[in-house]
Amino acid sequence: MNVFVQRQHQLQQVMKVKGISGFLVNHNVDLYYYSGTMQTGYMFIPAAGEAVYFVRRSITRAEEEASCIIEPIGSMKTIKDRIAARYPELFHKVPGAAVSAAEGREAQEAQEVQEVLEDQPIKLATELDVLPVQQFQRLEAVFPGVVWEDGSQLVREQRMLKSPDEVAAIRRAAAVVDAALEAAIRHVHAGMAEFELMAFIEHQLRIQGHQGLMRMRAYNSELITGMVAAGASAAVPTYFDGPAGGQGLHPSSPQSSGRALIRRGEPILVDLGCCIDGYLIDQTRTLVIGELDQELQRAYEVAEQVLRATEARLQPGTISEHLYLLALDQVHEAGLSDHFMGYGADQVKFLGHGIGLEIDELPVLAKGFKTPLAPGMVIAIEPKFTYPGRGVVGVENSYLITEDGFEKLTISREGIIYVK
Repeated sequence: MNVFVQRQHQLQQVMKVKGISGFLVNHNVDLYYYSGTMQTGYMFIPAAGEAVYFVRRSITRAEEEASCIIEPIGSMKTIKDRIAARYPELFHKVPGAAVSAAEGREAQEAQEVQEVLEDQPIKLATELDVLPVQQFQRLEAVFPGVVWEDGSQLVREQRMLKSPDEVAAIRRAAAVVDAALEAAIRHVHAGMAEFELMAFIEHQLRIQGHQGLMRMRAYNSELITGMVAAGASAAVPTYFDGPAGGQGLHPSSPQSSGRALIRRGEPILVDLGCCIDGYLIDQTRTLVIGELDQELQRAYEVAEQVLRATEARLQPGTISEHLYLLALDQVHEAGLSDHFMGYGADQVKFLGHGIGLEIDELPVLAKGFKTPLAPGMVIAIEPKFTYPGRGVVGVENSYLITEDGFEKLTISREGIIYVK
């Protein structure tokens, strides 16, 4: 059984418990996660039995890559009838009907589903967190009488726990980012524009296999390869939900590198992502040409102290929220609360986030998130301090939670990196 089929079976087990008849996967990243291909269409995963992927384009490629049945999507008006014909036990709850058509383990699974669904309305799930309302209304019309459940949390919680192969891809991404950072340290100089440094870094990443995509799940959120900016422009706030915004090149793309020239003595925030084989790494380092003033240097030292204290509690069972609250206490004691993770009304309310196929995965290290850490989670932790008119300093590493603690996946050197 390959990894994609295993993931389908894991989802099916949760669906049975919740009385969900089937899951209609619509999100590109989730389609890949469960099938092994990313083609336009819908993947239907029944509570028991083999999944089918209704593909609009490209059917040829889906047939080559997918770990499930592939069918042309045809007319959306017929999709319910086609699903009902393929899985009669889900839409026609006749005791014994599903069992008579199956044998062995499939018969047992069908019977389990039959018992769960008996005398209940047909419930289907899909990722309502990313599905446009217009498209959802179309599904409601195509599936009359069906009760729809938001299955996004089920998918996101399953994706929290990474397989060894997923972690291996993240490790490869970490190595690529490290090489690009070292090249940037050799290349950066006073007088160059921020976007020139960003372009140089992007080139280094791409020639080593970076896919160029940094996927995000959150509505209206976009992300380029990184947030690379220096001095005052790094502290310019923006819509992006992060501690540093960046001026950007234009109000139509108001984040990351702009046209400001890098100067001696100001912090250069190099917050980089990299996507290798679909999986992301996230790390931040602080550079300076010459010397950094004492106040900013102290803020950076506090950022590292927060990171070390967080690492000391980075183990299975630790509640996500507790790590954020601990950081708030440390920052308060240091007298830097006003600058932590942004400034003023633009402060963000988290310390870290899960990463994987998307940059904003679960768990989130923030107030209200009670998820206990578990082996297999990969989390980016990013304590940073913002000083309007002066810059942003901080550090970020990505970590794998293990059975007895953590493994730091980020391999780049830490500390303020002084460029000669």
